[in-house]
Amino acid sequence: MKAIFDERQRVHDPKHFMANGRLSPNPEQPQRIEELRRGASAAGCEFAAPTDHGLGPIAELHSPEYLTFLETIHARWIRTEGASDEVIPNIHPDRRTASYPKSASGQAGFHQADTSCPITAGTWQSAYWSAQSALSATDAVLDGAPAAYALCRPPGHHAFGDLAGGFCFLNNSAIAAQALLRAGRRPAIVDVDVHHGNGTQGIFYQRRDVLTVSIHADPARFYPFFWGHTEERGEGEGLGYNLNLPLPRGTNDAEFLAALEIALARVRSFGADVLVVALGLDAHENDPFHGFKVTTPGFGRIAAAIAGLALPVVIVQEGGYLSSDLGDNLTSFLKGYQAASA
Repeated sequence: MKAIFDERQRVHDPKHFMANGRLSPNPEQPQRIEELRRGASAAGCEFAAPTDHGLGPIAELHSPEYLTFLETIHARWIRTEGASDEVIPNIHPDRRTASYPKSASGQAGFHQADTSCPITAGTWQSAYWSAQSALSATDAVLDGAPAAYALCRPPGHHAFGDLAGGFCFLNNSAIAAQALLRAGRRPAIVDVDVHHGNGTQGIFYQRRDVLTVSIHADPARFYPFFWGHTEERGEGEGLGYNLNLPLPRGTNDAEFLAALEIALARVRSFGADVLVVALGLDAHENDPFHGFKVTTPGFGRIAAAIAGLALPVVIVQEGGYLSSDLGDNLTSFLKGYQAASA
């Protein structure tokens, strides 16, 4: 399987992370790359650098105002007297229709949903090349590859059209789906990350041309809290084109696979001719976020079920955090997919 990654994705190196009022090291570390590369290589993937598609495919989904913010905010922020090394908001508007401030602090609050997406000097460069990796994996599938893997780091599925959050800045899975749509395909997105893909849902929520499906830990007591509930089915033209399958904390392989069957049945009903898999490996039993109890072999079974759709697949890396199992989980998924689709 072809795999895509750019070395510039390493330069985003956030230090700040706050949860429950306590500061701790940010889980979305560059070291994730080493584990994911190891896992993909063990599955037989051959890595290539992405092609630069420019800003156009990104700006189809992310506003130019937001892209300007991401590209320039760090340089502006550090000119503020007493500012930290990372852009971290301390105030947020009560609505998206609020006035747009001129100050760096105000714009940070407008464009960053939480404190888990600090912007460093290297964030824009890494996020840009992460998106280009997703686009190049999409190119490979459009050129006839049955599947391609994009090692996207930082991840993307919590990013809305003008809002970063949850370690995410540009929505790589959504950008891939939009590129497939532009090429005349009918894409569906299936998100198997333990956290709901709220940004992906938000981007397509009023659209009927991309189906969005997410299997995740019940957000009643789990991030992102405000999105991912079963009643969220889409709006306007998009009503019925979004499916959320929240599951209890501690969900195991069998329970996850049962939900996946529902998800894949919806993909069939949509008539998709290509699939984007937003691959979170943080559903694993030993992931630091402790949401689900999916096993390493379980990821292989998840991949085999997805392969049963017999659709070309763009696999976009989302979550999955540092543990001794991270690389093995990716190996299991990719090998499981390849074995089932052989």
